[in-house]
Amino acid sequence: MLDIQSIREDFPILSHTVYGKPLIYFDNAATTQKPRCVVEKIESGYYNVNANIHRGVHFLSLEATEAHEEARRTVQQFLNARSANEIIFTRGTTESINLVASSFTDACMSAGDEVIVSVMEHHSNIVPWQIQAARKGITLKVIPMNARGELELDAYRALFSERTKLVAVTQVSNVLGTINPITEIVEEAHRRGVPVLVDGAQAVPHMRVDVQELDAEFYVFSGHKVYGPTGIGVLYGKEEWLDRLPPYQGGGEMIASVSFEKTTFGELPFKFEAGTPDYIGSTALAEALRYVSRLGMDEIAAYEGELLRYATERLGAIEGMRIFGQAAEKGAVLSFLVGHIHHYDMGMLLDRLGIAVRTGHHCAQPLMQAMGVEGTVRASFSFYNTKEEIDTFAEAVERVRKMF
Repeated sequence: MLDIQSIREDFPILSHTVYGKPLIYFDNAATTQKPRCVVEKIESGYYNVNANIHRGVHFLSLEATEAHEEARRTVQQFLNARSANEIIFTRGTTESINLVASSFTDACMSAGDEVIVSVMEHHSNIVPWQIQAARKGITLKVIPMNARGELELDAYRALFSERTKLVAVTQVSNVLGTINPITEIVEEAHRRGVPVLVDGAQAVPHMRVDVQELDAEFYVFSGHKVYGPTGIGVLYGKEEWLDRLPPYQGGGEMIASVSFEKTTFGELPFKFEAGTPDYIGSTALAEALRYVSRLGMDEIAAYEGELLRYATERLGAIEGMRIFGQAAEKGAVLSFLVGHIHHYDMGMLLDRLGIAVRTGHHCAQPLMQAMGVEGTVRASFSFYNTKEEIDTFAEAVERVRKMF
């Protein structure tokens, strides 16, 4: 059992007030708040071990290098990757996907080849492939979903052809909360010899992830969604695939040797980490992963599931409520509209009552088009949220409804 009140004390921002009301933070799918230990790790890094890594022979550089590589090993253990060489530090999920889109397309695709994505993808798993489509003539195919917000696996199977080179799909929808059957999706692709990229941005903060168990060739996530700092993220890739792909960027750190005649590239993982890395961010991310690991990912998933069920029941009783996403397997996300109230109006009025939610298309415009709406209100929960906050939230939504 999680001690929620003790946990909340680790997050100073949760004691803030907004417009004279206690802050209720339900925008966790956009970014999570940071525990004290993560912020202290950042401060300690800059005050005690700040030196450029991998290149120096002096004490501080060696110490900072070891801290950065220890952070890589922490990520490896958290994901259960086979090797630390399979962990590439990036600026986040978006850069991780762009890296794979660019390098994979260069190495493995030609005009007419296909990438399968789903209708519920975040723009960061659509636009990079569209850029490659314009640059290299590849084609996107889209997995549809049913009325509950679940991917149609029969339609997915029918999308494959001899030109299919990659499947790129989210593990958890940032709008619907749908938890997709990644193991089944990967197995189907592998039966046809097709590798898979999984967007784990909305999964890693909320459930146990074992990349060897999932067996996808690539897995990506962002630090700021898992209680870590902004501007740091991870690309996991099976070592044999990362070896095959060309570098995404060039510069210092990723080379073995440089002359005006020829450059040879470094070994993994450095081949994909051009320039000075965020060695402070990597250690803070590792601290965040240690924090959630101490709480227990299974315990987090169970508690957040309770919050989702409770919130669904409370909001479902409100007149005119439409909740989008009724999948059997669902994460702690509620997207909704009430009557004809515009999502922006609802979000603004809830904000005046101290409640932070997200409004708009949530960087998923194709999904909004499929649902026939311009946008929704999204409440997304974390282990530091409470049922009492949900009660206040439901009462606030009802108050706004009556205003209209």
